[in-house]
Amino acid sequence: MNLHIDIRWLLARQEELLGKDLAVLDYSVLVAAVARHRVNTPQLEVDAPDAYWRAAALLEQIVLLRPLPARNEYFAYGVAIAYIKASGETVAKTYEPWHDLFTDIRALRVNVFDIADRLRSLRLPE
Repeated sequence: MNLHIDIRWLLARQEELLGKDLAVLDYSVLVAAVARHRVNTPQLEVDAPDAYWRAAALLEQIVLLRPLPARNEYFAYGVAIAYIKASGETVAKTYEPWHDLFTDIRALRVNVFDIADRLRSLRLPE
């Protein structure tokens, strides 16, 4: 399923996860995240990105570009989980592997394809 979200969806996740006390500082990051996750050909060899790639694109944008004044990783975590679930897929919510992933994203050790592979590795057994 190709689920395309918009800024309102991201803002609803932000309010759900963090409440109204933590306002968005940079809406352009959310615009960029929405645009990036909608790409249909992220590489010539990948012409049909799955929910995990799209979640990875959202996750990487939010972690690296920090639209909120604080708690961006938690926001990215919540957005990625919500996106994967809304797409009809599963992913483990245990925070430890996500924390390691955030560390690698911040250190620029992974790209969006690596992130998507890591998210796929967190799929729950059927």
